[in-house]
Amino acid sequence: MKQILPRGSKKLLNAWAFYDWANSVYSLVINSAIFPIFYAYISMKAYEEGKVPEILKDVNNESIIIVTTAIAFLIVSIISPILSGIADYSGKKKRFLQFFCYLGALSCIGLSLFSFDYLWLSLLVYMLALIGFWGSLVFYNSYLPDIAFPEQQDSISAKGFSMGYIGSVILLIICLVLIEGGFYPKDGLLCETSLENYVFNLDPVQLSFILVGLWWMGFAQYTYRYLPLGTKKDSTQVKNIFTNGFQELKKIWSNLSEDLQMKRYLGAFFIYSMAVQTVMLVATYFGTEEVEWEEDGATMGLIISILLIQLVAILGAGLASKLSRKLGNIKTLIVINILWAVICIYGYFVVSPLQFYITAGFVGLVMGSIQSLSRSTYSKMIPDGNPDTASYFSFYDVAEKIGIVIGMLIFAIVGELSGSMREPILFLIVFFILGIILLARVPKIKIKQ
Repeated sequence: MKQILPRGSKKLLNAWAFYDWANSVYSLVINSAIFPIFYAYISMKAYEEGKVPEILKDVNNESIIIVTTAIAFLIVSIISPILSGIADYSGKKKRFLQFFCYLGALSCIGLSLFSFDYLWLSLLVYMLALIGFWGSLVFYNSYLPDIAFPEQQDSISAKGFSMGYIGSVILLIICLVLIEGGFYPKDGLLCETSLENYVFNLDPVQLSFILVGLWWMGFAQYTYRYLPLGTKKDSTQVKNIFTNGFQELKKIWSNLSEDLQMKRYLGAFFIYSMAVQTVMLVATYFGTEEVEWEEDGATMGLIISILLIQLVAILGAGLASKLSRKLGNIKTLIVINILWAVICIYGYFVVSPLQFYITAGFVGLVMGSIQSLSRSTYSKMIPDGNPDTASYFSFYDVAEKIGIVIGMLIFAIVGELSGSMREPILFLIVFFILGIILLARVPKIKIKQ
């Protein structure tokens, strides 16, 4: 008989945190490192050889993947409240976590066949991988108050973040060893995607995507072994289990009219997060398009910059925490947004690899700091003793996802009209300036002791 571990159990906490080790490889290898470089190469090749669908021939190659990403985030923002409501009241939260995990992992394996020869199917697989990753996070994060006591949540959450960073870097290094070991085609990151080549002649780029899926599914089994199925809630007061999640969001929206502090903060967060997430999602594509790399130097140069961002992000999160104790959360966020605006201004003029590395280092510094501090600032604004913390964070997550959709679409539209990935940066600068202005209007936070 399976052992049910009590809340606060060290084994249970470690099992929960281990899911970060499992799924973070998607974020680094697929979202940030190898896939963006791979896509940039095969898309440019497809345009040169005239293999692009007629409807997309006048569309920038990067706009295709950016719009697809935005659509996927829109889908996640719509289905998350529905599924979280069903999971809460059915008591089968783990089944939803597993479903999205397997959807994402199998889709990552499917990305090894990504090709412009069947672009629509390839984009669908890419979209399903993204939905699987972000969809699973909805249920994974919601387990935290279930498995840990309040005094344990900060430390175990940080442990999960650290494990995710270490695990993803390990797999990325394995992939780099394969790719840079002379195993990939001499003309770059180009996969042969026919079924025959797929079965009998896998190249390391294809293998990288397969390894991500296997790593994600495989290591997640340790988490599933110990996580409880979920706690079934009283649904007698719920008229429709499918719409309950949206009813909870509506209730939080109504509460904002009575909470000026949270209302103004969420407005500021929505604006500056729109810019932050867009930078994080398009940075690698910008590097492939706009930086003048030496011949055959783009792949390793971009991946080195991504690893640099990951390393510096850890430092940034720690520095933000210390600075917030001296200046306060809002003032620290204003400082960070100013730094973001300066980085974007500098980034507009980036041409050389050295300039890109410098930009990557500073992006890592402010990326880690703004993510960690934004969440903790919002947490401090939730009324003490409020039982709807999950609903509050669901509202926070939906606001973030909608912001990503808008930011990505604006970036794609401006990039398409201008024919460059530089002009959209000007709009990101405006968003950060607006974020600074809105943050300055947030009433002083009363820090919870």
